[in-house]
Amino acid sequence: MTTGDPGQPRTDRSPWNWLLIVPIVLPLLTFLYNFDEPRLFGFPLFYWLQIAFIIVGVGTTTLVYRMTK
Repeated sequence: MTTGDPGQPRTDRSPWNWLLIVPIVLPLLTFLYNFDEPRLFGFPLFYWLQIAFIIVGVGTTTLVYRMTK
């Protein structure tokens, strides 16, 4: 499904797509979460930071989707 002029091919070359690198690279930076402290509700940093990475990924994907729509 394309929008706009039917004679023009759809392009996905938006600068907003570069923002999708953030949720890919962020979990690869192990120095951010290679600790046991601080704890949140008894869970070590590693576990609750993984949930935070998921939230960042969903937020980033939603932002890019809305800006390139």
